[in-house]
Amino acid sequence: MKEDDQNVLDRLLDPFSKCFNAESARALVDLRADAVAQARIAELADKCNQGTLSERERQAYETYVHIGNLIAILQAKARLYLKNSSA
Repeated sequence: MKEDDQNVLDRLLDPFSKCFNAESARALVDLRADAVAQARIAELADKCNQGTLSERERQAYETYVHIGNLIAILQAKARLYLKNSSA
């Protein structure tokens, strides 16, 4: 991701950070995909590594990766909130 894109993403997600309280931040940090979703993502990752994804599977896998990255960024913001609120 280009630096400019990262700055825009941070600016878009900052309002979410302002909605945090300790409970919501902890819940976001603890958020995990359920077993069915994890299994599907792992299956698609294996097929991607083998080069055997269909076009539809590739689109689905890319969507999961993008959403996973978005959730990871929000979780990092939640961790930072918790760190700063306990200091």
